[in-house]
Amino acid sequence: MIPTAAPEHTKNNPLRRFAEPFAKSRTFPFLWLGNLISVLGSSVTMVILPVMVYSLTGSTTTMGFVMAIYMLPNVIMLPISGHIVDRYDRVRIMMIADIARFAVMIITALLALTGLLTVPLLCIFVGAYGLFDGLFRPAYAAVQASVFTPEIRVAANSLSQMTIQMVRLIGPSLGGLLITYLSAGVGFGLDAFTYLFSLVCLVYLRKALMPRTQAAVSAASSPQALETAAAAAASPHNDWKEDFKEGIAVLRSNPWLWITILAFCFINICYAGVTSILVPWLFKVHHGWEPYVYGLAGTFSGVGAILGGLIIGMKQRWNHRGIIAYGGAFLGGLALLILPFVTSPAAAIALFALEGFGLMVFILIWEISLQELVPQEAFGRVASLDLFGSFALLPVGYILVGWLADLIGGVATIAIFSGLGMACIALVLCVPAIRKFN
Repeated sequence: MIPTAAPEHTKNNPLRRFAEPFAKSRTFPFLWLGNLISVLGSSVTMVILPVMVYSLTGSTTTMGFVMAIYMLPNVIMLPISGHIVDRYDRVRIMMIADIARFAVMIITALLALTGLLTVPLLCIFVGAYGLFDGLFRPAYAAVQASVFTPEIRVAANSLSQMTIQMVRLIGPSLGGLLITYLSAGVGFGLDAFTYLFSLVCLVYLRKALMPRTQAAVSAASSPQALETAAAAAASPHNDWKEDFKEGIAVLRSNPWLWITILAFCFINICYAGVTSILVPWLFKVHHGWEPYVYGLAGTFSGVGAILGGLIIGMKQRWNHRGIIAYGGAFLGGLALLILPFVTSPAAAIALFALEGFGLMVFILIWEISLQELVPQEAFGRVASLDLFGSFALLPVGYILVGWLADLIGGVATIAIFSGLGMACIALVLCVPAIRKFN
């Protein structure tokens, strides 16, 4: 039988690109599904955790302390985890982290179900969870970079981010239902079992990666490759500090990478402080809107992000990526700047959708460029530095935003911080290496 060509309208349909990662990669489905299910569990826990803390203490200070205890081991672990990820089996590291997170969450669930969970115990488990999360994230980023090969990279990143946003729309509602009609322990237990599901997916991922690993080993057995490997092994860095410096050297070799990471250390402080601390105040206190309006705004932020992922994923190659990426981040800041001055809930919800759209455009272009520019052997270290830059100063931003809002008012603080973020973006776009990045 003579094969027939696909109809022209099907061949040219840009939505078909989102099926390519499944059709062209044996490894993508396992990595994608495992991460998606564990994100669902985490989003359930992030709703249940504050409810649990407030039911035990009723204290916002305690809640802030609990979140700081989660964040601190995570941030401390990141420079060390980059060293570990680039030296050992990355999938096995992810498996170890999943087993550890399952153990932490199942113990937390059992203590909650039996009424034995106290705030000190919760702090211990949250800190342990943050520690293993800091180990998992760079390993996942490095494995993702190897699985998302060039022919599927744009579609795979877009599909992953879109489906994560969809899950984050479901997770908070599911968490609210569980703690309302069942208990916090059931929600923690659900989160625990998502890590078991992720572990199973990682087992299959490891099997699917074996043929590629064996091919690499065969190629490495050539005389030239053995000489290169021997030269590389002649001066290994067993000290994580030396590996940390090498990761910085990789970043410094490309202005797009190091300038963007430094810029977003500051931009994240501006934007995250506003969205985490002042936006809930704006909806509840300043505008006096019902809580469901804030919930809808969060939902439409996810819808905007999904739309951004859909648009970016429809093309294999985007030109002027520096301008598009920073333009998306600028759009997100503009939405936050306008937000205090709208009086209609519908307009506020639309601005949230715009903010989600703009930031997703930046995130996707950043992740794709990172996977293209960073060598595989150094990806764990670079990913850990990227995450470190994103997270390390956030607590400072939260404290600064809260203090300034008490001093001069929430609306003025939103205007100042969103304006500063946009000004930083405009300044960075003056750098030719960023503006002309393609």
